Amino acid sequence: MSCLVDSDGTTFRFRGDFRLLFQTTNNTVYGIEEILLTYEFLAMTGSDKCCFVADIGTADCPALERLIGTMANVDELDWLGKQLESFNRYELLQFNAAVERFGLSAADELIDLSFCAREVTVISDFTDLEKAGKRHYLTVHGACDSKELENLDGKETALALISGQSGYVTRYGVVYDNGMKLEQAYDRKHLPPIWMAANSILELKIRATGEDDPKKQEWVQLPASRIKLERAMLRAGIASCGEMQMLVSDSRFPDEVDCALDFERESLFELNRLCQMCSNFKEQDLEKFCAVCQMAKPTCAANIRQLAENLDQFDFAPNIHTPEELGKYMIQQSGHYEYDENLEEFYNYGDYGVKRILQDDGVFVDRGYVSYRGTLTLDELMRDDPAESYQQEQEAKMEGMTW
Repeated sequence: MSCLVDSDGTTFRFRGDFRLLFQTTNNTVYGIEEILLTYEFLAMTGSDKCCFVADIGTADCPALERLIGTMANVDELDWLGKQLESFNRYELLQFNAAVERFGLSAADELIDLSFCAREVTVISDFTDLEKAGKRHYLTVHGACDSKELENLDGKETALALISGQSGYVTRYGVVYDNGMKLEQAYDRKHLPPIWMAANSILELKIRATGEDDPKKQEWVQLPASRIKLERAMLRAGIASCGEMQMLVSDSRFPDEVDCALDFERESLFELNRLCQMCSNFKEQDLEKFCAVCQMAKPTCAANIRQLAENLDQFDFAPNIHTPEELGKYMIQQSGHYEYDENLEEFYNYGDYGVKRILQDDGVFVDRGYVSYRGTLTLDELMRDDPAESYQQEQEAKMEGMTW
């Protein structure tokens, strides 16, 4: 059995011939983003509990320490981590207290609890019953009008709760169930849909072609590690990309990109490469990227990815739609010329704009003016280079393998 410790002091031990290192974000153990393998991908464990949790160190969610000493499933840990990242401070308090209240210690049980933990009330400070009562009212009703909450007697509400329910004392405070029932939300094979993480661009529902059973489908968020996608395919019973149906549940791509993608024909792994390429785009990069897509008219994810990789070969002037606007932008704002406002009446913006369009072979699109200054034609630019094509051929062979 091997042991590995990361920078957050989190140790996981795994059986078999491979080890996994969990990289975390925000210095929390449950911010699992990627899985790095020290060997080739040797096993697809599906829903099996394939690793032993030796130690966990986290301040925000100490309830996770109950996983120590248990066998756990990698995908369940990853899912649970993302779910908990969406919780605010009080929701984490509810989750921690509910874990102790119900005596849970397995990752699959904690997944079930994450769907209903927000239904319990936790009072950790009995010196402020006004606040506790109003928080309880919001917990039970979900939401209310601000004036209604302002007029609510929080102390009276809290006292009614304390006298009307049997509380359960935990180290996080006293827990009141509010009639909450812990039910199975996770079938122990197909992970439930989850909130879309801030660094995700596409959320897809994947299933085997012709499969209508909602229990035999998986939700994936891109970009993701390749191993995560392969394991999702395994759980959904998808033998290869050619036998997969993809449905988009959410997309942060602009319309110009979404419209160019044909999800009935795209490869899941090519879509993932595209999302990886665009994941670090800032707002101005995305604006330019959309204009470039309108100009080049790509027809698939591979074309779009090539445009994203070569974005620096394009010039973009946002919100410019006429030759005169272009001429004015180039002279006053582009930085290529020293503009003198005293000579304003002598500038012929329209003529210069036309000259610039002819010189650059540029076009106006919905988002502004865009031109291409590369040496290849656009069609050549959007093709993969030979080395990359070879790599994709090898990956395509893997995508077509039978698990």
